[in-house]
Formats: sequence, structure tokens, C-alpha cells
Amino acid sequence: MSDTVIRVENLSKKYVLSHKEESYKTFRGAMTNATQSFVKALNPRAKKEAKHNTEEFWALKDVSFDIKQGDRVGIIGRNGAGKSTLLKVLSRITEPTSGSIKIKGRVASLLEVGTGFHPELTGRENIFLNGAILGMSKVEIQNKFDEIVAFAEIEKFLDTPVKRYSSGMYVRLAFAVAAHLEPEILIVDEVLAVGDSTFQKKCLGKMEDVASEGRTVLFVSHSMETVTRLCNTAVLLKQGTVQMAGATDKVISAYLKSDFGTTARRKWDDIKRAPGSDVVRLVEVNVHDENGKVGESFNITKPVGITMTYEVLKDNQTFTHSINLFNETGIHILSSHDNVSELRNKPRQKGQYSSTMWVPGNFLAEGSIIVSVAIIEQDPFMVHFHELDAVAFNVFDPMDGSSARGNYALGFPGIVRPILNWNTKQEMKMHKV
Repeated sequence: MSDTVIRVENLSKKYVLSHKEESYKTFRGAMTNATQSFVKALNPRAKKEAKHNTEEFWALKDVSFDIKQGDRVGIIGRNGAGKSTLLKVLSRITEPTSGSIKIKGRVASLLEVGTGFHPELTGRENIFLNGAILGMSKVEIQNKFDEIVAFAEIEKFLDTPVKRYSSGMYVRLAFAVAAHLEPEILIVDEVLAVGDSTFQKKCLGKMEDVASEGRTVLFVSHSMETVTRLCNTAVLLKQGTVQMAGATDKVISAYLKSDFGTTARRKWDDIKRAPGSDVVRLVEVNVHDENGKVGESFNITKPVGITMTYEVLKDNQTFTHSINLFNETGIHILSSHDNVSELRNKPRQKGQYSSTMWVPGNFLAEGSIIVSVAIIEQDPFMVHFHELDAVAFNVFDPMDGSSARGNYALGFPGIVRPILNWNTKQEMKMHKV
């Protein structure tokens, strides 16, 4: 495997789903069901009908990929894509139906609250139990013990059975153990959502520390901003199959395209069916660089152009343009109206026009950007069209020190990330002797 630490080949996982309705059970009902089961057992036709009450569901189907040592891999896809099932199989929590997995190194996983904990044991005992499961010696665990307790913030409850822990305490201790006992491979699902925002930030910072030490991290998340920041590669799953694997920015772009139906360019060929009114209709929207090249991923330091092309259907029409940007969590980043172009307040004749809004480099933060476009009249107010989720693109940081983060490699908060002017000087002050 050389530097490959995880190799997945033709991995499949099948579940058998039952469609039998469950209802409130009484003693009489139980006796009736027992009788019915006995009769069905003697009836071949009943057996055949019973089979029709089950259905095969393939959570994973012929999944194959390699992960190299030190990779930080984001597993992305919509709900039901097979992400959590994949991590459970990789963590050996569940057995695959077919295919093979080869893993080199110790694996620590945090997939569900309390995975690997014994409810009757105390927090202290579970720390040593988990360390032993990972193959660590007692001395190794003791060397990390204080650090684990401090991170989990459960010192007062250290000698309390974990079955009495709240879900927040449970997940804090579970993550602390998984991240601090120095596994070669750390697997984390979005169970971190159980914790509060402060704890989530602390966990992400710890995961970045683990990744910077050259250990391998697999991370399931719905936050494209977090995946962009934390992961250098990504795997896109859809309905249990791998749609794409590779560089994070390219995989996220494919995710936006395939799962949201949103790409860096959309065009409406039939003007009668295009968004708009009897005054103006949308023809095309695209995202491009300074040279006009349409793309789905853009360097954070470079300007990005968003162009809407539209058809004016009546003469002497006056209106303005609006573009709104949202991140993948739905936060409204900005709304911009055309208040500067020469045509903004002038009546327009029939014909095709285009309007471009430029977002300067070093303005947007990393992650996915969703674009909506609109044409409106301001007085009296009228919306001719407002196309939500018109196009989308991804912003990535080259991590070469040229962005606002400089050489800082950990999480960088904020929905925008401008390089602002600073003035630093030494104040001259005379001291009396």
C-alpha cells in the first residue's frame, strides 16, 4: 500500500427493510399474532406474501477509493447518500455485505454519542478502556489523561458512571478521547453538532491540529466552508455510490452541480419559459474570472465576475439589477444593486443586455457561494424576476500566505475575509530621568 493507509475496493452494504406495521401490543393481540404466525408457517402462500413485506436497500454500492497518509478527507453528499454508513464500515462498527477494506494504522472514531463507551463505567475508566482498545499502554494513556480531562471539561464528573452524563458531556469526553490518544487515523461524523458552538469550534481546532501533525482525518460534514478549510481532498457520495473523489474545491463544485442543480452557468433557451415578465426576461447567468473564463472554483485572492444577460421586450423601459450572495448555510452575505453603471437610470430599447457585478479579490471567505439575481423597478416598486439559486461557485484559499489569513493555518471565522488597511507605528514617548 506504500503511503496508502486506507484502500476501499468494491465496498457494498445492504440492509433489509421491513414494511410490517407496528402498533400498540396487548396480550390478546400477542396471542392473535402467535396464532396467525403458526397458520402462516403451514401455508406456503403466506410465506411468499411475507417476503413481499421486506425490501433490499443498498446503503453503499461498489464504493472504491484510496486515502494516503496525512490526507484530510471530507465525505460529503446529501442526507441518505451513505456517508455515515461508510464511516461505520471503515470503523468496523458494521460489517460490509461485500467488497474489501485495507487499513494501516490505529483508528479512532467518533460516529455516535458514546460509541465505544461502557455505560456502567466511570469517565475515568472509559478513558483507559478506549485507550486499551486503541492498543495503547497504560503509561501512554496516563501521559494524555490530564489533557483529555481538561479538553472535555468533565473533571467534576470524572468518577461518575457515563450513563448519567448528558449528551453534551458524553460527546465532549468521546471526542477528547478519540482525538488525544494519537491514532494514525481519526474518523469523525457530524455528531459534533450535539455540542455547543464553543465546543464545536474547539473540536474543529483540535482536528486541524491532528491533521497538521500528518495524521489522517476522515470527516463527514454538511458545511462546505468547514470541509474547504479542513480537508485537502473530498469524496462525494450519492445514493450509496462515489460520484467523484479528488481535490476538495473540484469535488464541492461537483456537489453543487449534481445535488443542488446549480452550476457556474445557467441558460434559458426558450425565452417564453425564462424567468421574467412581459417587460424583461432572463437569458443567462454565469460566474467568471477577469478574462471571462467561466469556472466553478476561484482563488480567494482573485476577483470574481457575475454576469446576468437578459432580453428587454418593450421599448423605453427603466429598471435596475440586483445580485444577492448566500453561503451554503443560508446566511445572506450581501445584496448589491446597480447604482453606478451609465444605463442604470436610462430608458432602454428592445434588445439583449448584460450586467456584471464584480466581487473583488480578498473579500469573500472560503466555501460555497449561492447566487440569486433580480431585475426590479424602484418607484413604484416592482419585481420583474428574482431567480433564487441561479448559479453557484466555490472559493478556495491557496494557503500560500497571500490571503487575509496570512500563514495562519487554523479556522478563520467570518462570512467575508477582506484585507483591510492597518497602520502600525511606534509611539515616541519621552521618559524623565
